[in-house]
Amino acid sequence: MTDYVDAGQAVPLGTLSNVKGSAPATGNVDYERVRNARSEPQNWLTYYGTYDGQRYSSLDQISKDNVKSLSPAWVFQAGSTGLHSGASTYSFEAAPIVVEGIMYVSGPDGKVWALDAETGEELWRYKHASPFDVSLCCGNVNRGVAVGHGKVYLATLNAHLVALDARTGEPVWDVTIGDVRAGESRTVAPLLVKDMVLVGSSGGEFGTRGNLDAFDAHTGERRWRCYTIPKPGEPGSETWPADGEAWQRGGGNCWVTPTYDPDLNLIYQGTGNPAPDFDGAVRPGDNLYTDCVVAVDADTGEIRWHYQFTPHDLWDYDSTMENLLFEHEGRKLLAHADKNGYFFVLDAVNGELVRVFPFVDRITWGEISPEGEVTAKVYPDAEGVPVHFWPGPAGGKEWTHMAYSPQTGLIYVPVQEVGATATRRRREFKESIPYWGAGVAVDLDDHYGYVAAIDPLTGEEKWRWRNEYPMCASVLTTAGGLVFTGLPTGEFVALDAVTGEKVWQFQCGSGHHSSPTTYSVDGRQYIAVPTGWGGWIEGFLPGLLGGSAGDALFSFALPE
Repeated sequence: MTDYVDAGQAVPLGTLSNVKGSAPATGNVDYERVRNARSEPQNWLTYYGTYDGQRYSSLDQISKDNVKSLSPAWVFQAGSTGLHSGASTYSFEAAPIVVEGIMYVSGPDGKVWALDAETGEELWRYKHASPFDVSLCCGNVNRGVAVGHGKVYLATLNAHLVALDARTGEPVWDVTIGDVRAGESRTVAPLLVKDMVLVGSSGGEFGTRGNLDAFDAHTGERRWRCYTIPKPGEPGSETWPADGEAWQRGGGNCWVTPTYDPDLNLIYQGTGNPAPDFDGAVRPGDNLYTDCVVAVDADTGEIRWHYQFTPHDLWDYDSTMENLLFEHEGRKLLAHADKNGYFFVLDAVNGELVRVFPFVDRITWGEISPEGEVTAKVYPDAEGVPVHFWPGPAGGKEWTHMAYSPQTGLIYVPVQEVGATATRRRREFKESIPYWGAGVAVDLDDHYGYVAAIDPLTGEEKWRWRNEYPMCASVLTTAGGLVFTGLPTGEFVALDAVTGEKVWQFQCGSGHHSSPTTYSVDGRQYIAVPTGWGGWIEGFLPGLLGGSAGDALFSFALPE
């Protein structure tokens, strides 16, 4: 694998500004510390806060009784403008990481910042030198960094993995991990597991073959690669055509951070849609391991079990979104709200289906029985014939994440109610050219969204908070009895975790498509959220394509 073009050397951004150029040293973040992240809620050490993906914090200083006093403590302007495509493709999607009062956050264009988490002061900045002509599906975005072993790990648009010195932002090592000429990129937040850094691939819309990599956290040397499309002769290859190259162009990419169970030593990785997205005639079969959760052995990269949510997907229902882990009466369970509109609960040990039920109002593409049997009903079949279906390709829930509160036992899901019309148009595969197999028009007017509070043990929706527009941002829940999320129209809101009542809001000036986190410094709790409207928003909300494309990170706190 090689670079597409030599992008040259980026000018160190620290030399073009008044930033200090260094951050205070923090304690070493290693595997044991991340594994026990719940024991230090003052920090947000890893992408989801903890390995299980619950996005729950035991901090309770900000509660439903005092949240009305919440106001901005500081605001950081990221300056996310550049030359990749149009400005509307930019989106500030990261989940801020916080270690002992230092915040690390990434943005579009390969940028990373270290900030003082108490004041917002910029300590250092880094920009990766990506070529301007990189093929990008779904926006110039990055979902965050991993921190550990004195380093900050960044996956880049031109398929590199970079390790930066956490104190200075200077590169320590930089390895090429994908073929950018074929449309491979990296937008995922890496995950630190043991002494490895895990990074999944992007580029399914260009007909690339999905994979999950593990690299030595100290040197960048590859430990293993797990392909999510089997080659002929491997388990699962019987679900692809026996001849031809469909499997090589099969998609199944891994562009959302996996969850992890240290006791089982299993990584739970969601996989993307098959390619081409809408033209199934060129890839007959179930097309494993697309639209799956694959449970991967963390030491070897071998797939231990899988569960496929949408066999032979014809609707672009990739299943990359998180697989949330929780326990009930000692049983390890996995919860997954899929783009296809169904909510799945699986046994996390062996992948056995425990429960499946719809979590959206409108499903016309097909039906899934309580036993998990999938029946397709409406799909692009004939060339040139428009077909409308719900949910549309953006899904009943996109990549943005749900949250689980052990206080209430509820999972809070950001829901999108929007359909689309797809018209099959067969296209021959060409490297680095979108390989969809259809033209798609998303519904312009008939849409709405809500946060649903779901009991995963019964499937019952306990409450919903309805919004005029689909929900396009991740959810955070806290021991203060609150649920935080952002709206496409710019409001950042807090809901009562028990009743769903809106108890606070703040207009941030730009739509939300990111993942809020929480932390504390010197005993004061903060809620941090990047704002910035862009990325693949035409896929779920084309009516707001011209919305304000901000680039600010807000950190909220109660008055001192």
